[in-house]
Amino acid sequence: MTTRRPSAKSLATSKRVVVKIGSALLVDDESGDIRRKWLEALCDDVAALRKGGSEVVLVSSGAIAVGRRRLGLETGVLRLEEKQAAAATGQIRLAHAYQEALARHGITCAQVLLTLDDTEERRRHLNARSTLATLLKLDAVPVINENDTVATSEIRFGDNDRLAARVAAMISADTLVLLSDIDGLYTADPRKDKDAEFIPEVSEMSAEIESMAGEAPPGYSSGGMVTKLAAARIAMSAGCRMLIANGRQMNPLQAVVDGAKCSWFLPQAEPKTARKRWISGSLKPAGTLTVDAGALNALKTGRSLLPAGIVKVEGRFERGDAVIVVDLAGNEVARGLSAYNAKDAKAIMGHKSREIADLLGYRGRDEMIHRDDLVLS
Repeated sequence: MTTRRPSAKSLATSKRVVVKIGSALLVDDESGDIRRKWLEALCDDVAALRKGGSEVVLVSSGAIAVGRRRLGLETGVLRLEEKQAAAATGQIRLAHAYQEALARHGITCAQVLLTLDDTEERRRHLNARSTLATLLKLDAVPVINENDTVATSEIRFGDNDRLAARVAAMISADTLVLLSDIDGLYTADPRKDKDAEFIPEVSEMSAEIESMAGEAPPGYSSGGMVTKLAAARIAMSAGCRMLIANGRQMNPLQAVVDGAKCSWFLPQAEPKTARKRWISGSLKPAGTLTVDAGALNALKTGRSLLPAGIVKVEGRFERGDAVIVVDLAGNEVARGLSAYNAKDAKAIMGHKSREIADLLGYRGRDEMIHRDDLVLS
């Protein structure tokens, strides 16, 4: 821990923000209905962040909590198939609620259902990353929830903390906001220990910090501080800073911008630096691409690798696998994640990007390796 603390404007100046909303904030514990006024206030904050130049992605829980009441499953512990049925029912209402709240500002939202596997398995990771990047480019706000209806493992309310962190890492977000029923991290649970001390900033996820996690609160949320600290570890390793703030108040994001009490988790590296480090050092290459002099010069100026500059493809690799890029003399010049498998790469090498659809029968990415997925040696 350090004594340095980000300015109150740090959230407002973020380039890409992921905001996680838990069931306990979004859904009324008594009625099981969506708190519409609170959601509208949150979307007012989203509109303000976007107006200030930030891209915003929302990761929302609440589908099961909303849906179970509509199916007459108000009480008791739900079986897995009942949770999945409740999620299918509640997700429709949840999506409409976000659509209506954001439409007040002329903002288009898009529903995206993901599982943790979608963020961890590289080919699915690339698909999801590309879809989210395209939605943001088209000025939409993705609203993400875990795809509970096809989950094969136990679903826990409030377990979207970890998913939100995976999403933030996947799309190279610079800020992750976890809205909670508490205003940050304390040395102990302040609801039980009056001597608990507030921790304004964390710069390293040490054993001491992780020991501060308390039990989850009662009600719909069961994530608690344990999952939030797990999310912090994921986010920080990806170069994404994270903050825990009190979401129960109206306009919780604007409150953070205005200097409300919250805990910041600050990484040592920027998102792009962390992603490049992961590509260069953590993945085993499955193939090799040989490039001509023109492509080599383009890579050195920070451009993507296009099919036209590739003269040879070796190895057996799938879309999303790591490959080595070498020059005509066989010297390694870069590493990256291929947007095509080996068979398709051989079919399009040496050709212009506009010819890809005719050669493969489908329109893929223009780049063999996008510059964001490429690391120079």
